[in-house]
Parts: sequence; C-alpha cells; structure tokens
Amino acid sequence: MEVFAKYGTPAQKEKWLKPLLDGKIRSAFAMTEKKVASSDATNIETSIQRVGNEYVINGLKWWISGAGDPRCAVYLVMGKSDPKNKEKHRQQSLIIVPADTPGITVVRPMTVFGYDDAPEGHCEILFKDVRVPVENMVLGEGRGFEVIQGRLGPGRIHHCMRCIGVAERALDLLLARVTDPSRRTFGKLLAEHGTVVADIAKSRMDIDQARFLVLNAAKRIDEVKAKGAMKEIGMAKAVVPTMLLTVLDRAMQAHGAGGVSQDFILARSYAQARTLRYADGPDEVHIAQIGKVELRRAAEVTKSLEKQRERSYALITGKAKL
Repeated sequence: MEVFAKYGTPAQKEKWLKPLLDGKIRSAFAMTEKKVASSDATNIETSIQRVGNEYVINGLKWWISGAGDPRCAVYLVMGKSDPKNKEKHRQQSLIIVPADTPGITVVRPMTVFGYDDAPEGHCEILFKDVRVPVENMVLGEGRGFEVIQGRLGPGRIHHCMRCIGVAERALDLLLARVTDPSRRTFGKLLAEHGTVVADIAKSRMDIDQARFLVLNAAKRIDEVKAKGAMKEIGMAKAVVPTMLLTVLDRAMQAHGAGGVSQDFILARSYAQARTLRYADGPDEVHIAQIGKVELRRAAEVTKSLEKQRERSYALITGKAKL
C-alpha cells in the first residue's frame, strides 16, 4: 500500500490501492531470490525486459510473504531491467504483476521452524515469460532502489513496533507464570527466586531501551523522512528483534517444557521473531551501515580533539587568551 500511495500513478492507485485499503485484496512484495545472496539487492537476477508495449519477466523468487493468501491479487516484483548499467543501483526496476497473469507458478509454501503460516504463507514463486503492460512499471525504469528504500524504511520500523508489543505480551506471560501459586520450586514461588526476579528486571530494561530507539527513529522519520533517518531506523532494526528473542527466551524458560509447546504463544512468536533478523535486511547490513555513518564523523572528531589538546596545552603553559 505504501508503494502505491507514494509512487503509484493515478491509474495504479485506482486499480490497486483502493481495493487494498478497503481490505478487498492483498498484495505481496517479491524481492528475495533463492540462487543469489539477495541481502545485497544488486545481486538480484530476475529479468524485466521490454518487448514492444509489454515487459517480460523471468525469475525465481522465494520467501514472498502473503503470496499464499487466496486474496493476494498483485505482486510487486523487483528485477533487473538494465543489467549493463554502470550504476549498479540503476539496474533494477519495480513492476506490478497481477497474481493471475499467465506464467506465474506458486511452487510451494516455505516453513519457518516447521510453521507454514497458512493461509498467507511465505512462498517460492516462479515467473516464466510473464507479460505485463508497460504502464505497470512503478515510477520508471531503473528506479527500483529508490522505491524500495522508500518502502523499507517505514517497513522496518513497523516490524520494530510489532516486536515491542510482542515483547510486552511475553513479559506479561512471564509475570503471570512466576506468580502462579501452583508453580513452586524448592518451597518457593518462582517469583521468589533471585534469577527469576533478575530476568523480569532485565526484560523491562531491554524492552524500554528498545522502545526509545524505535521512538527516536519514528521522530527522525517525521523530521527528515525515511531516507534521512536510515541510521536511526537501522539501529532500531538491528536491536529490537534480538531484544524480543531474549525476552521470549526468558519467558519460555519460566514456562518450562510448556514454553516450547503449542499451548502458549511463546514458541511460535520466537520462530516469527527470528525471521526478523533477516527480513527487510539482515542485522549485518544494518550494523555495517550504522558503522559507516559514524565513521563519516571521524575527520570532524579528530579536528575537534586536536583543538581541545591545543587549548589544554595553552592553558597549562599560560599562553591561552582568557
């Protein structure tokens, strides 16, 4: 919906955005590929070739979330329309592909730690000689990266916000479990054991630290848009899913064997949370980006420190102008 709202033509919005907003149809974003390391999106191999008044799409995608939903009516497909372009980030385009277009095969739903997330699922999809009209191109040829960056920033913070909510729920379950009078070990309530109290305290601190990272990222998006807030978004995205996994693990531990069973939401939540260390960019990509942004300050920091040293020396030697 964000892609259509921000980058769609009036005709694209009329055809796809309105029914999406009304909940009449669903969509899926087809970017990740099976045969390349697509965490670096410049590696994507799906081809988008113009033939007359159509584009022909060929490629194999997987982990396409929502593609299994019977209401899924449209795919946004990332591929290369100009693979020989010397600017690597101008080789890619994003194109609208109706789900009922001939040549599309949903190969299989993928499972996450055994969960198939039916009916939406995360599917492997083959596009073979799929033809769509030229007006299905989003924003223009070679502007795929521009579009996905506009989408991925808000998408990442949405993941983080949901993680905060799940972490709060996990902590609630932890509190209920350890204060249950029927759960006593070595003559004491679970909540009377020091390690359990420490887990509760650490979980609260971890959640609130992560919450403020997300709040700061949201504030920066409001101020400078997603592109200007990539560092703050990256920090939240690298920290929050790992925080959630840690809090879930503590709650699972307090639930004993039940914590890894279907009787509680914890195991399924853990499986879902683990995928978020890959989704919309793996941790390593965000951490590398954050480090590079910080390194840009190095020359300025060095210059400032040198001035401080000069000032200190002048004060010590009595040569400073007070």
